[in-house]
Amino acid sequence: MVTTSIMTIMAHPDDAELWAGGTLALHAADGAEITIVVAHHDDVRDAEAAAAASILGARLHQVERLDPTTIANLLVARRPEVVITHSTDDIHPEHRAAAQALTDALPEPVIATGRPCRVYTCDGYNNLDKAGRPLDLPIIIDITSTVDTKAGALRAHQSQPIAGHFGPMAENLSRLHGHRIGAAHAEAFRPIPILGRLPATSRL
Repeated sequence: MVTTSIMTIMAHPDDAELWAGGTLALHAADGAEITIVVAHHDDVRDAEAAAAASILGARLHQVERLDPTTIANLLVARRPEVVITHSTDDIHPEHRAAAQALTDALPEPVIATGRPCRVYTCDGYNNLDKAGRPLDLPIIIDITSTVDTKAGALRAHQSQPIAGHFGPMAENLSRLHGHRIGAAHAEAFRPIPILGRLPATSRL
């Protein structure tokens, strides 16, 4: 199955890279159109987001705020096949808010356009939810071939504690998920239902 377009809707400029960067780069290499959606921050972080998106082979689309109306209009206009966002049980409240905004935007864009076909939530800090339990992420994507690209995109966020914090966490999580499928590195996701349907595929 070939995925033609993926959109991420994330709370912060480095979130797409941190939780799905290897998967985005993998699909971009296969010719998929990748769009990273994030709200504007300051000039420094916006510039870092643009640089990181370019490394992944993605297009950066910045909005003033991640609210349900903005997201719904964007989904109708861009019609992505796949959307990735945070878990509504994520530790970070801004991650939860972004995920809830997407949830509130659905299912009207799907009814109007048939897209997105599949929606996934991603990993979180140290693979834990807000209650301290491991996130249940049954869809695991081998990113061994793109883990260096992911790392390079993360390093583009020079204003953030990548070397001392986020980078090592991303490395540890990719090895954890990779071990589960016998790969060196992987990223993990959970499908969420659209109109009561879940994807019948193990790929994004």
